[in-house]
Amino acid sequence: MVNLIGLAQPLDVGGVRIRNRVFLAPMSGITDEAFRQRAHGHGAGLVVSEMVASGELAKGRAGCDLRIRHSGLPVHMVQLAGREAMHMAEGARIAAGEGADIIDINMGCPAKKVTGGYAGSALMLDLDHALSLIEAVVGAVKVPVTVKMRLGWDEGALNAPVLARRAEQAGVRMVTVHGRTRCQFYLGKADWRAIARVKEAVSIPVVANGDVCSPGEAGAVLEQSGADALMVGRAHHGAPWVAGGIAAAAAGTFSPGIPETPQAITDYVIAHYEDMLALYGIESGLRQARKHLGWYLDRHAGGVAGESRKAILTASEPARVIALLRDVFSRDPQTLNLRSAA
Repeated sequence: MVNLIGLAQPLDVGGVRIRNRVFLAPMSGITDEAFRQRAHGHGAGLVVSEMVASGELAKGRAGCDLRIRHSGLPVHMVQLAGREAMHMAEGARIAAGEGADIIDINMGCPAKKVTGGYAGSALMLDLDHALSLIEAVVGAVKVPVTVKMRLGWDEGALNAPVLARRAEQAGVRMVTVHGRTRCQFYLGKADWRAIARVKEAVSIPVVANGDVCSPGEAGAVLEQSGADALMVGRAHHGAPWVAGGIAAAAAGTFSPGIPETPQAITDYVIAHYEDMLALYGIESGLRQARKHLGWYLDRHAGGVAGESRKAILTASEPARVIALLRDVFSRDPQTLNLRSAA
């Protein structure tokens, strides 16, 4: 097994210093400001905004300002998606103007609502067009530009090494590769060995993504991919500390702030809930928080939530939600050994 110690080392991305090499993946509807601050506080080396539609950002659509707003963290990274070079360039300029230190281009999202608009991983079907977007963004801003991609559209078109090489030639300073094709969505096992072919094709840092949930898996993906860093996504559902926990394991330390007792997990979940209400306002915050509350309940109180789960996820009064959370987590929830799980 590969030694994890390298993950504890800083990484330079186009002159921007990243404190370690275990990152929080951008996840639409999840990695908002409240979530990113938590993941960073637990020790994640880099946290990335939710995907922002460049066309909507360029047109000043409501809600985009929250997604690109600087959260006060040392490195502010914004991910943009789109299919038009003009909008991608303008979106990048707006994000950089709001303090983005790194701009990431989404060429990996498999969602039909994204690929149906010929954005996200659909761009891997037309590398010339994909490069036109990359060139537009690189030419529009002075901050480093990165790209997140998949292995390809399907098994018959595993063109990530070609896209990565062309992206590097266009000025991209780092690439992240999810070890699945678009047609796999999130099914099956991520192919970490296939990421090694991208690593061989470029000289810039390569970040491996897909099925990284623990220090053990981190070692396996490093060994098989040869990647310079790791990006962790869905493992954070109900556990914003996972990336930080892997980074801490690499450094031989403990990730700060992981709740380890019923009272601690109760306070943690409620604090996250209240932060989301403050970020979005009560009405929108209630809706936005439900998926997070559901993940917390499933992960840490799955054996005792019962009917209370439905009540928590449908209640319209924050005080009622908080009271129900305190009740559920006081019933000896399945907190397990959270440090080990991280």
